[in-house]
Amino acid sequence: MRIALVPGRGPAGLLARLRDDGTPYGPPDQVPDLAEAVAAAERAGDVRWVWQSTQLLYPALLKAAVRVARCHDTELAGSLLATRDSPVRPQSAFAAVSPSAASRPMELPFEPGSDALADQRREMAALIGTHADQLRRISADTDPARFGLLVAAESAGGLAAAEMSAAGLPWRADIHDRLLTELLGPRPPAAAGSQLRPARLAELAADISRALGAVRPVNPDSPAQLLRALAASGIRVRSTRSAELRQVDHPVISLLLQYKELARLHAANGWSWLDSWVADGRFRPEYVVGGVVSGRWASRGGGALQIPKLLRKAVVADPGWVLVVADAAQLEPRVLAALAGDSAFARAANADDLYSAVAAAIGADRAKAKVALLSAMYGGTGGDRGQSLALLRRRFPDASAFVESAARAGQEGRVVRSVLGRACPPPSAAWRTLTSEAADPEQQRDPAAAAAARSRGRFTRNFVVQASAADWALVLLALLRIRLAAITSAAAGGAAALGGGAAGRPQLVFFQHDEVIVHCPASLAAEVAAAIGMAATGATQLVFGATAVSFPMTIAVVSCYADAK
Repeated sequence: MRIALVPGRGPAGLLARLRDDGTPYGPPDQVPDLAEAVAAAERAGDVRWVWQSTQLLYPALLKAAVRVARCHDTELAGSLLATRDSPVRPQSAFAAVSPSAASRPMELPFEPGSDALADQRREMAALIGTHADQLRRISADTDPARFGLLVAAESAGGLAAAEMSAAGLPWRADIHDRLLTELLGPRPPAAAGSQLRPARLAELAADISRALGAVRPVNPDSPAQLLRALAASGIRVRSTRSAELRQVDHPVISLLLQYKELARLHAANGWSWLDSWVADGRFRPEYVVGGVVSGRWASRGGGALQIPKLLRKAVVADPGWVLVVADAAQLEPRVLAALAGDSAFARAANADDLYSAVAAAIGADRAKAKVALLSAMYGGTGGDRGQSLALLRRRFPDASAFVESAARAGQEGRVVRSVLGRACPPPSAAWRTLTSEAADPEQQRDPAAAAAARSRGRFTRNFVVQASAADWALVLLALLRIRLAAITSAAAGGAAALGGGAAGRPQLVFFQHDEVIVHCPASLAAEVAAAIGMAATGATQLVFGATAVSFPMTIAVVSCYADAK
């Protein structure tokens, strides 16, 4: 059953029961307590909520201790459809699907009421119309079952993101502060609205000035000033990037690299970060579902997807609880094996260490085999990779042909899609103008056009793999939510897991590309680990069907995140 939901002022709101095609059974019902009505519907049976934005609506329900099992987020679904139905698609390698006309509010037999209620009814009409239109467009896809799975998983990801933000990642502020103090010195006082440089950074800055023989202090945070000081000491570099500085043999370089590393920690995860993002023993990041074009998540502030290894020591489970940390080993190469249907590559992908198996197959050492395989997926060809790449193509021709085909599609301006149908962005008008002019035999070929074509080819080559890996991880997350709810229900003696509070419930608290963390009572750790394994198996079956490739999960049950790897 689908129920459309529009919040009102205060606790009230509107609900409308919908048919399978998205049309309403009748006018919406006004309910005095929306959270209680949602909880009651969850307890009564299988519901998929239809609303505009999980990010905007679900936190209020979670604050009222109400959780939902499924939803259709029209904003997230609309983003997927907008990319798929981009007007710049006539050259797509896939069958074109014409977007339907813009959705129009459906005419419903509204009862007269207050202006506020009338506004809510108009909002409900627009929501119902948008949802019904999206269902029609999904059914018109070249593979509606797969694309429908993607839309459902994206909406489930929205629920998981809100739940993880509400639960928060356990974080010991005292440990974080101690780590910063050990590395940077005591927390400096604020001066004129800004933080002074910590003692260790101040010492390193002075050492850098002395090592360069500078008459005046050099500010290592100023690239222009630092470049001038380096040049005055006879050190010619184009930038102050760490990778370039490492090529220089001079005593000041080690000092600069130390300063850069500590300054980065201070700026990204220092005391200001701790004050802003950690409260009541929890780090509550703001996840952005599908924030990257490949379908990977992003985060809004807080750097949730870039927690430094050092600070993982501050991620500590509550007393009596543990962290179940799981990640998919060598995910993207295994995804390529499943996508390409390359039997030889599939056998290598089923080894515990895929890179070692590939190395044995092409007669190279592991390091070279890994570089060659990553180059095949990302489009690198320079250095010593050429010979290993040639061996890779001969040994795994179907896998090589798959990524080469995706690269050609990109170079020709076509759009490629992930295994579930997420479309890559089309090339820009400027790109098309540049490359089309270069194809004119009357004109001299512009080197910039060839470079632009190759660059887009590298993008689409990787997109089909990375986006398909994101599809798999998203479906795993959706299935894991369901299995964790079942564990809660069983632990509660059969009481409904959804629609109630979170006490004692295993909680998803972190998700990063191919890694999940569940915070749970120690007594439930084995069940949670089994649930993760079953979710991975289920995701493989749903996304790739009858594939010979396995997707193993490395699982660790720890008290501290730093001990997981």
